[in-house]
Amino acid sequence: MSAENTLPILILAPLIFGGISLLLRSARGALRFCAAGTLATAALAGITAYNVLRGGPAETANGWLMLDALSAQHLLAMITVFCLSSLYALIYFREEAADGRLTPKMAGRYGGLWFGSLAAMMLVLVSNSLGMMWVGVEASTLMTAFLICIHASPGALEAMWKYLLMCSVGVAVAFTGILLVAAATGPAGLHGMDALLWTTLMEAASRLNPMMLKAGFIFIVIGYGTKAGLAPLHNWLPDAHSHAPAPVSAVFSGFLLNAALYCILRCLPLVEAATGNEGWGRSILVIFGLLSILVAAAFIVMQRDVKRLLAYSSVEHIGIMALGAGIGGAGAAAALFHLINHSICKPIAFFCAGRIGQIYGTHDLPGLTMIIRRAPVWGAGLIISLLALVGVAPFSVFLSEFLVLKAAVDHSLYVVAALFLLGLGVVFIAVLRHIIAMAWKPAEQQAGPVKFSLPEALLIFIPLAIVLLLGMWIPGPLLKILSRAAQVLGGLS
Repeated sequence: MSAENTLPILILAPLIFGGISLLLRSARGALRFCAAGTLATAALAGITAYNVLRGGPAETANGWLMLDALSAQHLLAMITVFCLSSLYALIYFREEAADGRLTPKMAGRYGGLWFGSLAAMMLVLVSNSLGMMWVGVEASTLMTAFLICIHASPGALEAMWKYLLMCSVGVAVAFTGILLVAAATGPAGLHGMDALLWTTLMEAASRLNPMMLKAGFIFIVIGYGTKAGLAPLHNWLPDAHSHAPAPVSAVFSGFLLNAALYCILRCLPLVEAATGNEGWGRSILVIFGLLSILVAAAFIVMQRDVKRLLAYSSVEHIGIMALGAGIGGAGAAAALFHLINHSICKPIAFFCAGRIGQIYGTHDLPGLTMIIRRAPVWGAGLIISLLALVGVAPFSVFLSEFLVLKAAVDHSLYVVAALFLLGLGVVFIAVLRHIIAMAWKPAEQQAGPVKFSLPEALLIFIPLAIVLLLGMWIPGPLLKILSRAAQVLGGLS
C-alpha cells in the first residue's frame, strides 16, 4: 500500500481502537488491547515513514495531508515513545488492575484517551495545512489533560486545570499567529484554504508580506512554545509531569513537547525564506533555547522530587533542540538527532521513576536510597538513564549536545556556546549529586530486593543499549534520515 493511501488510516485507526477500548469490560484486557493497538498503529506508521524516506514526500486529500522527511522522522520518534509506554503500562498498572484500584471503566477510559492522544498527534504530523495542524495540537491538549487525572487526587486535578488553562491560552495565541500568516499571503494572491497549506506557502514564500509573517511567527513561537515547555512558558509542565501516571509522563516528555516544537519548526523555513534567510526567525529560537536551558538548570538544582527533576530536564532538552534548530546548518541536524536520543532515553527514566515510586511509596529524592540494591532493574535503569540525560559519554545525548556546541562555535556564536556549556555544567553537577545519593546513601530501613521479570529488564535495558550504541556509531540510514529532515529546515545542503 502506498504512503498516500495510508496517511488517512494513520489517523482513523487510533480513533477506532479508542472507541473499542471504551467498550471493554476488563481492566487487564483494556491495557493489553491498548498495547496491541498501539503496536499495530506503529507498524503501519513505520511502513508509511519508510516509503516516504525511500520514495519522497507523499500527499493526499487534495494536499491537506502530507508526509515528508521532517514529519516522517518525528513520526518514527512518536511511535517509539508510544510503543514503549504502552508496554510499560502493562507493568505499571498490573497491581492496580489486580486489586481493583484500576476499574474496567477507568482502564477503558484510559485506553480511549490514549488512542485519542495518539490520533491527535498523528494529525499534527501528517497535516499539510497549518490550520489542521493547529486542530491536532488543540485536540491533543484536551485528550492528554484527562490522562493526567486518571487517578483523581487534588494535586492531579490542579495539575490538569493548570495544564488546560495555560496550554489552551497558548494554542489560542498560536491561532492568532496562523491568522497573521494567512494575512501575509495577500501579495501572493493566495485565497481560501491554499493560504494555509505549507507546501503552497513555501512555493510563494518570496511573495509573502515579510512584516506580517514575522509578527505571525512571534505569536506561533509563543503559543506553541507554551505547549512545548519553552521557558518562561513552561510553568504547567512540572506539575503535569509529576502528577500524571508514569506512562503518561513518558508520552508528555518523550513526544508531546516535540509535537508542539514541530509546529514551530514547520514555520521556521517559511519565515526564513520570506525574509531572505537573514536568520531573524532562527535568532528567536536561539534566545528561547538558551533561556530554557538556563532556567531548567536553576530549577534542577533545587528539586527534591525525582519526577519534577525529570520534568525540568525536559525543559532543558527541548531548549537544546530549539537552540540547535536556531543555530541552523549542522546544528539543525544535531537538534533532530537530539530529539531521537531524548525520545528514547527520557521515557525510560520516567518508567524507572514511576516504578521506584510504587516500590518506595514516594518520589521524594531524599527517601530514595540504595535503589539499585532494593530494585535492581528499575534502580539501575534510573541511574543509567539520568547519566545519559546529563550527557555522560559515550551515550548519544553527549554526542548530540557536542554537535550542537560545535555548530555554535562554527557559526562564531561564542557567547551562545559559553552559556550553553554553563547550563549543561550546572545540570550535570546537580543531577550527579542526586545520583550519588540514590545509589550509595545508606538506607534508614533495610528491605529485601524486589523481584523483576525478564520482559521488565528488556524493556529498560534494550533502549538504553541503543542510546549507548548511537553514541559510538550512527548507522548510515539514520544519518540519511537526519540529513533529509534537516534539509526541510534549511539546515543541510
